Amino acid sequence: MNALQKLESVRKILLKQRISCYLQPLNDEFMSEYPPTCNRRIEWLTGFTGSAGAVAVTGSKAAFFTDGRYTIQAQHEVDSKLYSLLNSGDIKMEQWLAENLSKGDIVGFDPRIYSFEAIDRIQKVLFKKDVQCVAVSNLVDDVWKDRPPLPESPITVLDIGYSGEASVAKRKRVGEAVAKSGADAVVLSTPESVNWLLNIRGRDVEHTPVALIVAIMDTQGSVKLYVSLARCDGFVRRHLGSSVEICDPANLENDLRKMGARGLRVLCDSKSAPVWYQIVLQEAGAVVIDGKDPCILPKAIKNAVELRGIRDAHIRDGAAVARLLCWLDEETPRRQVMETEVCEKLLQLRSAHPLFLEPSFSTISGSGPNGAIVHYRVSQASNRALKSGELFLLDSGGQYPDGTTDITRTVPIGTPSEEHKDRFTRVLKGHIAIATAHFPQGTNGTQIDVLARQYLWQAGLDYDHGTGHGVGHFLGVHEGPQRINKRAGEAELHPHMVISNEPGYYKMGAYGIRIENLVAVTEKHKGENNKPFLGFETLTCVPIDTRLVDVAMLTAAEKEWLNHYHAWVLDKLSPALDGHEREWLAARCVAV
Repeated sequence: MNALQKLESVRKILLKQRISCYLQPLNDEFMSEYPPTCNRRIEWLTGFTGSAGAVAVTGSKAAFFTDGRYTIQAQHEVDSKLYSLLNSGDIKMEQWLAENLSKGDIVGFDPRIYSFEAIDRIQKVLFKKDVQCVAVSNLVDDVWKDRPPLPESPITVLDIGYSGEASVAKRKRVGEAVAKSGADAVVLSTPESVNWLLNIRGRDVEHTPVALIVAIMDTQGSVKLYVSLARCDGFVRRHLGSSVEICDPANLENDLRKMGARGLRVLCDSKSAPVWYQIVLQEAGAVVIDGKDPCILPKAIKNAVELRGIRDAHIRDGAAVARLLCWLDEETPRRQVMETEVCEKLLQLRSAHPLFLEPSFSTISGSGPNGAIVHYRVSQASNRALKSGELFLLDSGGQYPDGTTDITRTVPIGTPSEEHKDRFTRVLKGHIAIATAHFPQGTNGTQIDVLARQYLWQAGLDYDHGTGHGVGHFLGVHEGPQRINKRAGEAELHPHMVISNEPGYYKMGAYGIRIENLVAVTEKHKGENNKPFLGFETLTCVPIDTRLVDVAMLTAAEKEWLNHYHAWVLDKLSPALDGHEREWLAARCVAV
């Protein structure tokens, strides 16, 4: 079926069930950022391949929503004759629904893929219009006849030499948190939480080394793990131990109902758990307690072993990226290099190390105007050469058992323009402002976001994405709760969290600029009344291209930071490089 036929097929079922509108978010029942092929419902329906989107379908209209990272990509991938393409930063789905639905209309949603918080936000707006939201089966699944099965990769054990803490100890800590919330048990519906808690991993999805599994845990740390027994060999079962019961996923609903029949108090995270859990538990008689997933914060606050591994992974990964940039400088003056070739070369360089598992996301290899597409993904149709006089933006990362990396560098192909240098230097100044910031304990990411944007704002410029996202330890490259962006209410930054520092600037149709390092939150000093002040330790180890820097725009302190950073890069990477690569690195790390 083509996109029109797929949309019309959904509409036929919508009308048959007497539903006025159907909602389809990008996430699946595991709230995955990168769903497996079988759960890429939006991609199947619309052709959109990004990691943030939602669709609303009525009998006569259809709207596609995404954020500022993907608005340009959506224009290329989604048929604007079929869907209104909307920026969710400008209009929320619930606003569009309120404007396009009438009194008495019914909105259908799949309760297995919508969190309570998400659907509650929509319901509150539609209630004022006397529009009802009802749980229905997934209409996309109903028409997707050749939908692949859910992947079932073998479960693997993450050695304590990488995890730094035994699963038993983690379960004890998390169980105490569950008891403190007043609950008897917790539903852990997010695979990253379950994989972290049990020190296991899998290969069910691209880029994130997790098994798509859920669990229920009581206050004593005993776990019901819903996974096929065939996926767990003897070594895995011994690792899990007697306190972890391996259960058939088909029994999950029945087990939830048994908990309800016993009148148990069950903790569910309304932000991340599908509302289906709440519906089933409450129908069965359970008391549902709304609270944060108790694994989220301890997972985000890395232990000493994890941090040591993350530092090692960044040096290793930095050497591969440095080799790529050296190769790029050698090749582009003498021949045509394509965006896809850069992706292939970087994967080859990373893969040379035995600990490399896979990229942590699809490499963004954007030359010239393609660099202005924030989350650009090169295809055969979009593939273009790196041309002299243009900028090239490379955003990539790797998964290693000791750490997850994410790095962006922007480099000139040939001689950069004065505009290139001005914009790059403003982005760099914002990057340094975050890297050198000191702030009191209790500060959240929203409160420091302006530091990264101030120099762009002075010139009437900005960027339409966050300044920083949390990063997992051999887990998701995008990990909450920590972020740096404009939105109010972001989570407090804690020592040992890892987060990105990535301001940018994008001129549509011309070029993109982004400088991204990962940083670890660390305590810097004590302030008045012995209050801890925090800051950042930079982890990413790759030179920043000074050919794009207007040195006259930098303060003495900014130059000192850049020179100190490059001295550190030169010291850490030189032993891993060969002769001509070391010469290249030395030239790129010369003090400004």
